[in-house]
Amino acid sequence: MKQELQAMEKNKTWELVQLPAGHRPISLKWVYKLKKDEKGMVTRHKARLVARGFVQQEGIDFEDAFVPVARMESVRVLLALAAQEGWMVHHMDVKSAFLNGDLKEEVYVRQPPGFAVAGEEGKVYRLRKALYGLRQAPRAWNAKLDTTLKKMGFTQSAHEAAVYRRGSGRTVLLVGVYVDDLIITGADQGEVENFKAAMKEHFDMSDLGLLCFYLGVEVRQDAEGIVLRQARYAERILELGGMAGCNPAATPMEEKLRLSRESKAEEVDPTHYRRLVGSLRYLVHTRPDLAFAVGFLSRFMQRPTAEHLQAVKRVLRYVAGTLDFGLHYKRAPGTAHFVGYCDSDLAGDVDSSKSTNGTLFFLGDYLVSWQSVKQRVVALSSYEAEYIATTTAATQALWLSRLLGEFLDRKMEAVELKVDSKSALALAKNPVFHDRSKHIRTKFHFIRDCLEEGSIKANYIATADQLADILTKSLGKTKFQEMRRKIGLKQVT
Repeated sequence: MKQELQAMEKNKTWELVQLPAGHRPISLKWVYKLKKDEKGMVTRHKARLVARGFVQQEGIDFEDAFVPVARMESVRVLLALAAQEGWMVHHMDVKSAFLNGDLKEEVYVRQPPGFAVAGEEGKVYRLRKALYGLRQAPRAWNAKLDTTLKKMGFTQSAHEAAVYRRGSGRTVLLVGVYVDDLIITGADQGEVENFKAAMKEHFDMSDLGLLCFYLGVEVRQDAEGIVLRQARYAERILELGGMAGCNPAATPMEEKLRLSRESKAEEVDPTHYRRLVGSLRYLVHTRPDLAFAVGFLSRFMQRPTAEHLQAVKRVLRYVAGTLDFGLHYKRAPGTAHFVGYCDSDLAGDVDSSKSTNGTLFFLGDYLVSWQSVKQRVVALSSYEAEYIATTTAATQALWLSRLLGEFLDRKMEAVELKVDSKSALALAKNPVFHDRSKHIRTKFHFIRDCLEEGSIKANYIATADQLADILTKSLGKTKFQEMRRKIGLKQVT
């Protein structure tokens, strides 16, 4: 607690003043936390002084609170690229990051509990810089970091606001930002070290060395490449669900399982159900084999029943048998191009008759992006469902391609998109409207423009080889495990 206050004094965060008339001070509280490493061992006892920002009113106490953070797809692309090029990824943390943000608004806070200045108990602090808990604190810090990086010669990505690039070729340096965590990689180790030293001159930084634990994901870097997994996090989910030590299952869902929101089974605790499904959803960041099952079970959050909870427990049993599964990005220079797979079922949702999209994107041979999501409209035929899925995949393909092009500072070749519906491909390549297609919404014809300008190459692939099938329906044991192997998910102990 004393260290936290010393940091604020050193940073000139506030000044002690009399509260002006017409102003209301915000109270403060102490928050305590244990910082742990990837093995669950305590590395630091932390005390944080936090403002009770929930009393602030938008338009009166602050104007805007939005701040960009790196998407997990961007992080995986960055790590996969680093692995392929043989770059090492470093990790830095900004100590008391929010205390660096300059405040534009006039904000007053009460003196910290237990640390009131003797004889000045009636005074308050006027903030010069942000405190944790203030609604505008994240934006103030992000603005400060953004200004600092741009002064150091970095350019902000136009397609991922939380990623910055400097230099090109052998001097390229990439920085990914997630609030106060920075991941740094580049071709020249000297450039990385120079950047670290420069950042330490501007902020109080912790140099955590090579990246080994980031946003709950365990990262291992070696001569062969980079491994991602969430084994420790998965163990905690099993404990949360009371399934530690359970018998494992071969697949996350029973084949052709059909569940409805109108289930007549006994209702269960919705809070517990939501915690389990929400935790599993975060596990999907390194486990694409869980994407369909978790997305499907997310549809029953409002009124879960015993049937739905039983299906969640089946997923937990599968997780218990695959704790050490993850992704391995290997060294493979010269393979920086995307290949995508997209697929769809037809009317898989019992309640709405809507279909489910499944998309996969590989950077070279390694999976970096996946999505399993219910379509927004009801498709009237299988080829219409496939056509909608193809259009959705095209938008993701363009974003990934342009993002990678910014990372490497070069124009990328067209993304190859593999579709297992000849009818959907024909509709995409031939702008002909007839009775069976004229009702399709205009926005789904976006894929045609992509094919005409050459940014997307859509090719047919046999249904048996369609890897995105794992994201559209529950498969049998043999088919599921075959698909799991093909998408690159394996045991990585």
